[in-house]
Amino acid sequence: MIRKRVLVSGLVQGVFFRDSCRRVAGQQGVTGWVRNLPDGRVEAVFEGDPDSVERMVRWTRRGPSHAHVTAIDVSDEPVQGLPAFEIR
Repeated sequence: MIRKRVLVSGLVQGVFFRDSCRRVAGQQGVTGWVRNLPDGRVEAVFEGDPDSVERMVRWTRRGPSHAHVTAIDVSDEPVQGLPAFEIR
């Protein structure tokens, strides 16, 4: 199990980024959360097996079809054992 925190910049709010992220995380069996930040970025935390978490990180590089991701910042964190994936 690993945990990654991702900050996503660009046109990522108002384009169903959070809902799409929740759906894809469910498909990948990844737990964590996603939320909009006041500065226009999206923040997400992914926990799960390394391959699934890395697929989620790759997904955030493009996001849903109407998003325009300009940058992501990824950091490793200690696993907390989150039970599900939620939108905050």
